[in-house]
Amino acid sequence: MSNRPTTTRTAQEPTSKVGAAPAPTALPHIREPQRVAPAEARELTKLFLWRLDALEEGTREYPYVRDTLVEMNLPLVRYVARRFASRRDSTEDMLQVGTIGLIKAIDRFDVSRGVEFTTLAVPYIQGEIQRLFRDTTWSVHVPRRLQELRIDLARARERLEAQGVHEPSVTALAAHLEMDEAEVAEGVVAANGYHSDSIDRPIEASGSPQQTGFVADLMGTEDPALALAENIQALKPHLAELDDRDRTLLELRFGAEMTQAEIGEELGMSQMHVSRLLARTCAHLREEILATS
Repeated sequence: MSNRPTTTRTAQEPTSKVGAAPAPTALPHIREPQRVAPAEARELTKLFLWRLDALEEGTREYPYVRDTLVEMNLPLVRYVARRFASRRDSTEDMLQVGTIGLIKAIDRFDVSRGVEFTTLAVPYIQGEIQRLFRDTTWSVHVPRRLQELRIDLARARERLEAQGVHEPSVTALAAHLEMDEAEVAEGVVAANGYHSDSIDRPIEASGSPQQTGFVADLMGTEDPALALAENIQALKPHLAELDDRDRTLLELRFGAEMTQAEIGEELGMSQMHVSRLLARTCAHLREEILATS
């Protein structure tokens, strides 16, 4: 913010813009703009907006008028941010982006239209805060359409619960919003991606602060059979490349679980020869799998 003088500023008579009423020639000095009473702030805001409209950006007085308007209307930002107080998002972040919306409203407000400044400022402030929610608070990326639908569903759920409907169903929400049930169901599923919890979050007993474990304790562990299944799938194409004798040896040894001596008797070989063939075949398969992994 720029430094403001400690005495009342008296401006030279500016040339009014087309369609604008004559701008004030003097503005009061406000030492603490954020502490101005709401009723007085509304009147001063009108006065400063007319003056800002008459000034050219880059002139000496322009920063004082614009900065005072921003500071004087910061309570409006806090008022809008309080509407979202039930959310887990940082209040400081909401105030920061809300102030951006306020500045945009000040820069784009047309005093010649004769409407209240709040009619433009509130939607701008609220829009920037909602954009913060859409862009930074989703744990997973979902289409903007579904992000906006989540807000509509939350409002519809609040209205239905206020009417005595406990945990409104997809059918009830769809009827209230006059939407297709499939689209509402898609929005409900997408809303689950709005927040995520750490698996290291402690679990507390119902109605008691006593810790009973962690979320990770409720999750499944790695199944060693999954690695075995992967290895079998990786082995299949290499088994198909073996000749009939080697495939028969493997089937009898690992499929039928026969001993090397029993395999030798079955195929008319010595136990030593069976051992050498099995060792050679297994070494070949191991090399093939490692080469392709």
